[in-house]
Amino acid sequence: MRVVLTREAQKQIDDLPRVIQARIYAVLVRLRGWPNVSGAKALKGALAGYYRIRTGDYRIQFHVEEAQILIVVVKVGHRDGFYE
Repeated sequence: MRVVLTREAQKQIDDLPRVIQARIYAVLVRLRGWPNVSGAKALKGALAGYYRIRTGDYRIQFHVEEAQILIVVVKVGHRDGFYE
């Protein structure tokens, strides 16, 4: 499975401290093993069809495009206000 970042997600990662960036990138490498990834949770309501995975106080929001064998990361950020 290939993992790609939207421009917004890449900017959000770039704005984080280096130590957090390293943790985020480690999770992105794990996502290549989809669907055998522990800790991913399907979101509900307005975010149905998306998943989130966490690393400490940070969250990564993504969706899976099965037809293209692709995971698209759309948002990365601190848990405070992440789902708004």
